[in-house]
Amino acid sequence: MFAKLPLTALRGFESAARLGSFKAAAQELNVSPAAISHQVKSLEAFLGVRLFERSSQNVRLSADGERLHPYMHRAL
Repeated sequence: MFAKLPLTALRGFESAARLGSFKAAAQELNVSPAAISHQVKSLEAFLGVRLFERSSQNVRLSADGERLHPYMHRAL
């Protein structure tokens, strides 16, 4: 299972969760906002849960994202 763990996606998730924005996470990690979005979507598919609630204006952590974020923040 760990061999298939999307580490880049975990890093993108942690940055977006901490900064509250895919755009800010993209700037921090020197990638495009679309890349962060794809990373988060791949992590959501891998885990089988929604990590962010998306709207046309912003993103915010879902309940599952809130639970995961502290562990990812400490791990990374």
